[in-house]
Amino acid sequence: MTLMLCRNRVADFAKWKDIFDSHEEAHQNAGLRLVNVWRSTEEPNNVFFIFQVTSVEQARKFISDPSAAEVGRVAGVLDGEYYFLESAFGK
Repeated sequence: MTLMLCRNRVADFAKWKDIFDSHEEAHQNAGLRLVNVWRSTEEPNNVFFIFQVTSVEQARKFISDPSAAEVGRVAGVLDGEYYFLESAFGK
């Protein structure tokens, strides 16, 4: 199983979360299934989330689409990063 770990630093968590939640169908269409969302205890506008990934290629296409960057801008994403992960234990 491949996962995508993401971190976004946002201007306003509530605004970001509303927009993020409204894109559930787009995530699913890109082969992404949300596993969980966390907030930093020290910086509540620093958000971490994990998707289970059906296809890394499809996920990369989704996150590199200029419209995704525009949605992030509207949602107040200040910066972010993502990593594709697989188990180091082979399970």
